[in-house]
Amino acid sequence: MNPIKVVREKVRKLTDLPNIGKAGAADLELLGIEKPDDLVGQNPYEMYERLCNLTGCKHDLCVIDVFISVISFINGNEPRPWWAYTQERKVVLGMEQPSPNKLL
Repeated sequence: MNPIKVVREKVRKLTDLPNIGKAGAADLELLGIEKPDDLVGQNPYEMYERLCNLTGCKHDLCVIDVFISVISFINGNEPRPWWAYTQERKVVLGMEQPSPNKLL
């Protein structure tokens, strides 16, 4: 769902989460995540690795950004577009140095 349209109190199914549509919900279900609360305690980087292993292909790294976004949301943060997490992912994976002007 578009992050702007997400209403925390109405989140019941995976497609109610920010940045999750049918394809994203299918990926989460493949990982054994059936409802939003199943994301509590999950690690987005481990989720990505499991998804790649389960499907036998390397997915675009922006999938990690989507996973970070939903886990951030489920942990109480405001819904944000997935690309708001790209720099965080790049820093964690050693692809980029942290910017002193950006908060992670």
